[in-house]
Order: sequence, then structure tokens, then C-alpha cells
Amino acid sequence: MQRILLFRCLAGLSVTAAIAAAASAPALAQDATITNARIIVGNGTVIDSGTIVVRDGRIVEVGAGSAGAGAGAGSPNTIDAGGLTAMPGFIDAHRHINTGPNEREEMQAQLEAGYTTILSGGGPADGNIVLRDRIESGEINGPRIIPSGRISLAENTPESARAAVRELADMGVRFTGEIGLTPQPRPNAHEIEVLEAIVDEAASVGITVQVHAVSTSAMVAAIDAGVRRLVHLPNKDFVDRDAARKLADTNTLILATIGFGAPVFGVFADDNEPRFRDGNAWPESIAGANRDAQGRAEGTEIGYTIVNARTVWDEGAMLGYCTDTRYDAWAGLRHELESYNVMFSMEDIVRLMGPNTAAYINMADELGTLETGKLADIVLVGGDPMEGYWNMLDARIVLKEGVVVVDKR
Repeated sequence: MQRILLFRCLAGLSVTAAIAAAASAPALAQDATITNARIIVGNGTVIDSGTIVVRDGRIVEVGAGSAGAGAGAGSPNTIDAGGLTAMPGFIDAHRHINTGPNEREEMQAQLEAGYTTILSGGGPADGNIVLRDRIESGEINGPRIIPSGRISLAENTPESARAAVRELADMGVRFTGEIGLTPQPRPNAHEIEVLEAIVDEAASVGITVQVHAVSTSAMVAAIDAGVRRLVHLPNKDFVDRDAARKLADTNTLILATIGFGAPVFGVFADDNEPRFRDGNAWPESIAGANRDAQGRAEGTEIGYTIVNARTVWDEGAMLGYCTDTRYDAWAGLRHELESYNVMFSMEDIVRLMGPNTAAYINMADELGTLETGKLADIVLVGGDPMEGYWNMLDARIVLKEGVVVVDKR
């Protein structure tokens, strides 16, 4: 944790200063012009030096040099990026968040890391809604929150599960939280019967069903039940190419959580001891740890997820980004990026974190790339991320719908 705090101090921004900067955001009127920026559009295009023009919270122009006639004309907020890199605001499509006593600091930390949108990992829905509303009202500074709600397979019949889906719809919630399936040897008949009822009812009321399937058999069972959103890769076994192809052929989107199972260093303590992401000893504290015949945790989860990520990617499945964590936002981002770096190029990391993750949360038309018509969720980072993931860990300026919510200048 000391390293994280030192990093932020060196970047020139305390949480208090960030909140103060955010307080001035309404004066910006959601209009902005960003000049002299390297622009990673997110669709494969990189502009070495260009301009982004924002009006009413949306991008109206992106181009090389000074862009068109709209650049700077009438904008109450012109940002000279000075060679910083502009890229789409980060999206965490599965993070466990909720309202609580530390929500102000936690949400500010998310923005400081570069996150502008978060899909809640699993409710409870009412707490998610409270947090979302406090951010949208301006009571606290934070990323866009997409609520989700829990539905248990074991505790429901098909009929009661349908009622639970309708209740979420009545609350305005459009995603279920992660619905767990028994991983080994495979989901049982009751689970599948209830899940199929949930999928059917959800389709009729406009809710996206998300499933937690941590084995290949559970993943395939979820797909066969009609599920098209999986909250992370299997970590109990290797996904074979036929199963990966099934993901691609059914247009099922899956999040990586590629760092799951990887030991964490220097976050919870500086004693050079490996820890799991809950701060306890690795690998014994991994939830549902893979164990040998003597019951000892093996820590193989990271081996499975890191290879499975590459397998599903190579078979054409749409892989997205999430952290599935509760701990420090910046440390979680670093941990995931370090793990991606083993298997993926920066070009691919930009794609899976941007347009792929936007598609997972059903906002591909609004987020994920810096293109005309998209919401102006933009993070300006130091250095060139295309040269290495570490440059994504230095967010200097963050805009959400054109409003500067973090400013470290």
C-alpha cells in the first residue's frame, strides 16, 4: 500500500485535491477541447498528435493536428495535453462494489486509476442503486455505476426465479449479478432448470444474465442454457479449443479476470510475501482453491486463466476486462495488466479493455473507443501505452462525459 500512496503523491494528486478538482466540474458544462494529444482511438487507429472536440458530453470530432473548425471554438475548457496519451476511459465489467461508509474515497480512487464505468459484480441491487444515484446527483465523485442484482439458483424454483427477475426489472436493474454454477463435475439438473427459466424471463424484460462458471463443463452448460455473458474464465481446468469455439460461434462474451490466482506483492504489506487479492496468504486463501490429494492448495488457478485467455482469444471469442476485486483500484489495474502482458500485445489489450468490454456491458455504441458520437469518457495518461502497459498506470486527467473529474496537472 505504501507504494501505491507514493505513486499517487509523485503523480501530484491527493484524494482531497481530486475531490476539490471535481467540485469545479459543473462549470465545464460538459464541453471540452483536448489538443496536442497522442490519441489511441481503440479501434486500431493511433493518432500521433491530434485533437478531440467534445460538446454536451459527447465526442464530435477526432483528428490529427488541430482537427476541424470546431476545435477550440466556443469551448469553455481547452486542455493542452502536452503530448499525453488520450485513450478510452477504463471499464471494469465485474467489480464488487456497493454503498458504504468508505464509498467516497473508494469511488475517487476508481477515477484516479482511470475507471469511468463499473458494472457491479453482484449486488445487492438496492445498494448499487444508492451508490449510482449519489454519483449521478453529484453528492460524491465517481465513475458511472451499472447496478446488478443477485439471484440464487439453489434457493429458487423456476417460478420464484422468474419473479426475482421481474423484481429486478421493476427496480430498473438491467443485469443479474453473477449466477454461480457447480463447477465439478458439472452443474446439476436443478441449477440448469432454474437458469433456463431466468434466461427466458430475462429476455422478456430486457435483463442481461451473467453467470459465474469456473470450469469448462459449467461454461458449456451455461452457453447451452442460453447465457451470453460469463463473468470470468474457467480457473478449474484448461478450456479446449472446441469449447472456446463454442463461445465464439454463439457470440457469448466472456471476461478474463486473468490475474485471478496470481500472487500479489507490495499491496497489503511490504514483506515480500505472496498474498491473494484478499490480503491473506497465497495460495491457501484463494476462494475454492484447487487442491491436491492431501488437501493442499496448488495455486494452479493462474495457470488455467492465463492460458484459457489466449485459447478463447485465438478461437475468436470476445474477451473483455474486469478485476473481480474489492481492493485498491490502481493496484487491481496493475495486477491485471501485468498478467495480460504475459499473453497479449498492447494492441490486443487496448481492444479487449475498450470496445470488447463496452460490448459486454451493452454500451458498444456509447463507450470503448474515442470516436464521433461516443460519450466523452477519456483518460489522459503519461507516456505511450502502446510501448508498454505500465504507461496505463499513470492517469493524469480523467473526463467523464466531457467533465474533468480528475486533474493532476
